[in-house]
Amino acid sequence: MDIIVCVKHVPETAEAEIKINPDGKGVEESGLVFDINEWDDYALEEAVQIKEKLGGTVTAVTVGPEAAGSTLRKCLARGADNAIRLTDPKFEGSDSYAIAKILNKAVKDLHFDLILTGAQAGDDSYAAMGPILAGLLGIPHATMIKKIEFNNDTIRFSRELEGGLEEVGEVRLPTLLTIQTGINEPRYVSIMGIRKAMQKEMKILGLTDIGLGEDEVGESGSWVRIEKMYVPPVEKQAEFLKGSPEEIAAKVAEIIKARGLV
Repeated sequence: MDIIVCVKHVPETAEAEIKINPDGKGVEESGLVFDINEWDDYALEEAVQIKEKLGGTVTAVTVGPEAAGSTLRKCLARGADNAIRLTDPKFEGSDSYAIAKILNKAVKDLHFDLILTGAQAGDDSYAAMGPILAGLLGIPHATMIKKIEFNNDTIRFSRELEGGLEEVGEVRLPTLLTIQTGINEPRYVSIMGIRKAMQKEMKILGLTDIGLGEDEVGESGSWVRIEKMYVPPVEKQAEFLKGSPEEIAAKVAEIIKARGLV
């Protein structure tokens, strides 16, 4: 079972103070900690577990700057056999469609039975790249996968729907699945794994290597362009009421009456 896992190098922003670049089209990266995208982390773990059960190889692929190499090294340390970094200044500004075109050129001639991606990326939440890549490759796909079972040349899967519902389906290999968090428990990176990862070769490809033109990537090759990013203004603030319980209760009653709620 040869598996390709598409991963993304993203900033951890849950507890960080976000500042917008002067051009208004991105965030300031200085001071931010970057790591593998959370959903991709589960996709990688699923790929490695499948390899451990059925044999085969796992190839991790990313589109990103030189710094994205640290995420690929983490993938190698966790059990991936090969790593490909697609890096070129012309890739800057690429949306999900352009990223899918880049990945398509990089993997279409590789042998694969299964492609796994995260359900979405933590930095943009578009959740579009996986299905677009499947369309470009001409293979079936399913999204938000929570469980995978193999049956010869088909996969039986469970996928998460809205409202707590779950759908069960079947798809023929080769196929592409986007993985939802919770499908497994990602393993920790061992010291031995890190040492082995440092010795493995990482393939680096640019625009000319994959055979795309400048007008097919970046903003010119994208469907979606970012015109302006901004931090939403604070329109309302919480009001803290002070005083005795009786005084606070009276103030609450006045506020409710003033707003016409009674």
